[in-house]
Amino acid sequence: MFDDPLDWLILALIALDLSIRIVAIIVVPRNRRPTSGMAWLLAIFFVPYVGILLFWLIGNPKLPRKRRKIQDEINEFVRLVSVQMPVQQLQPDAPEWFDSLVRLNSTLGSLPLLGGNEARLMADYQATLDAMAEEVDKATAYVHVEFYILALDRTTAPFFDALERAVKRGVRVRVLMDHWACSRKPFYRATKRRLRDLGADWRLMLPLQPLKGKFQRPDLRNHRKLLIVDGLVAFMGSLNVIDRSYNLRANIRRGLKWQELTARVEGPTVGAIDAIFLSDWYSETGHLLSTEVDVSDPDPEHGDLDCQVVPSGPGFDGENNLRLFLGLLYAAQKRVVITSPYFVPDESLMYAITTTVQRGVPVDLFVSEIGDQALVYHAQRSYYEELLRAGVRIFLYPAPYILHAKHFTIDDDVAVIGSSNMDMRSFGLNMEVSLLVRGASFVADMRAVEDDYRRISRELTLESWLKQPLRSTVLDNLARLTSALQ
Repeated sequence: MFDDPLDWLILALIALDLSIRIVAIIVVPRNRRPTSGMAWLLAIFFVPYVGILLFWLIGNPKLPRKRRKIQDEINEFVRLVSVQMPVQQLQPDAPEWFDSLVRLNSTLGSLPLLGGNEARLMADYQATLDAMAEEVDKATAYVHVEFYILALDRTTAPFFDALERAVKRGVRVRVLMDHWACSRKPFYRATKRRLRDLGADWRLMLPLQPLKGKFQRPDLRNHRKLLIVDGLVAFMGSLNVIDRSYNLRANIRRGLKWQELTARVEGPTVGAIDAIFLSDWYSETGHLLSTEVDVSDPDPEHGDLDCQVVPSGPGFDGENNLRLFLGLLYAAQKRVVITSPYFVPDESLMYAITTTVQRGVPVDLFVSEIGDQALVYHAQRSYYEELLRAGVRIFLYPAPYILHAKHFTIDDDVAVIGSSNMDMRSFGLNMEVSLLVRGASFVADMRAVEDDYRRISRELTLESWLKQPLRSTVLDNLARLTSALQ
């Protein structure tokens, strides 16, 4: 019956195909979201060999075991830093839900809530880069630089010049930048050469260097953006250190420009932000610079904001940022405004947002009118109809700008700003950092920024959305399926 070798080959391939499917059913759904597991199973069942190859490359949403062990050590370091922090004088009359949310963050690995802070929002792209360079020029002890993208170009050259002047003054300059993100941008080699020439101590974050024994899932990235000067001033938010066009030909041809929002922070929270840098430095170097953690005493006369730094990423057991966002949505009583350039929620976040609207709390969502990443852009659009039908107001920030800012206001005195998008990548794959802020003055400043967005944006209505051509709907839905492959 099977005299022909070709028959045996066909039988072997059938057996292999069947084995792959059986093993996939056992292995793939384990400790994975149902939607993600189903998406991977569909990919493996329809294209078994391609699907299993992709699963082997990007199917594990966690860092390698060695990196997770380092994360455990980092969590212990954060705990020790927390114990050393001075007793806080916090603002009175916090809602009961806020205290429980702070406790949740602390349980998940965040630093404690710190009082006596001041924070100023900066929305002008060039002015923010200039302000960071000016602060570096004031440094006397150290400068810590950590950015997802750090690139030397005409826009950012003054910042690099400031780093060089700091080194010449005897200031210790340490730099972290994400390997994958930076290597895919123009001027990568020039950037590394400039860092070497100016005398900075620099490292690549999550390097993909298999020949050096450094490899993990390629799309697990460190997406944080931080600058800390002498433990006195910190900058954090959505801004990368790169030209507003990201120096990419396609962006320049389309005239795209990134719109960001950064917080300049002073007070005890600067030390907590620095602890995140130090933990990432330890991850990449094995050196713990704990002696440089300096958390100043709170000074209510200097600042009246209570702040908590919330790190998240694949090194943690839980999705810290997603849990923070869910807690805030379910707690909101008056108003919610969300700004996210890449809005691809999971089921829990969609339920939280739509439930918030259905219980009478208005929700506004700001997104870009156009996108710079086709798959994410179309996946995001696939959620618009459900959101609009639920009563969410969606505002489209006008082209040619990419609204890259990431922030979130709740009621009158609570806000979040940081590096985290509201998408499954930021929840499960990226290392992010968010700043939870309680203070009416900060929320008022952020509301003013949101009002500026609203003034120039176009509100999307359900009626206009339903006029989308069929081809757009098909593309959106296909992109939505791929977003679950985590």
